[in-house]
Amino acid sequence: MTKRYALPVLAYLVPTFALGFVWHLILFDGYYKALQIYRESIIVPFGFVSMLIQAAIFAYIFDRAFAGSSDGWLSRGLRYAALGALLSWSFTTIAVAAKNVMTSVPDYLVIETAFTVVQWLMVGPLTALAFETARGTKPALS
Repeated sequence: MTKRYALPVLAYLVPTFALGFVWHLILFDGYYKALQIYRESIIVPFGFVSMLIQAAIFAYIFDRAFAGSSDGWLSRGLRYAALGALLSWSFTTIAVAAKNVMTSVPDYLVIETAFTVVQWLMVGPLTALAFETARGTKPALS
């Protein structure tokens, strides 16, 4: 990973891991237990490695599709968040609901959709700011 991707990867990895841990294992632990979707002993390192792979791919996508835009960092970050949320939702929510056993697919869709929205509202702007910082430019909203 090049130096220019270090901050953008962290902009995805840190909030996603922190939010995922708090959301799934603390705030809504009972909700997920009621869904009976997770194993009793989750394997946290697998989740971390998965997020690291996602972080690298999403940073590359931002660099290729959004970083060159003349829009302000916030606009770029929110457009990127919309794309990232849709992609993430397709493989972390819809695909899981389609193939995993759970007590309520609608309840799962609600909680995971909410997680994805919160995640990307953080990750999108942070990634845009991280690329601005990595380039050494002063972030401007417009």
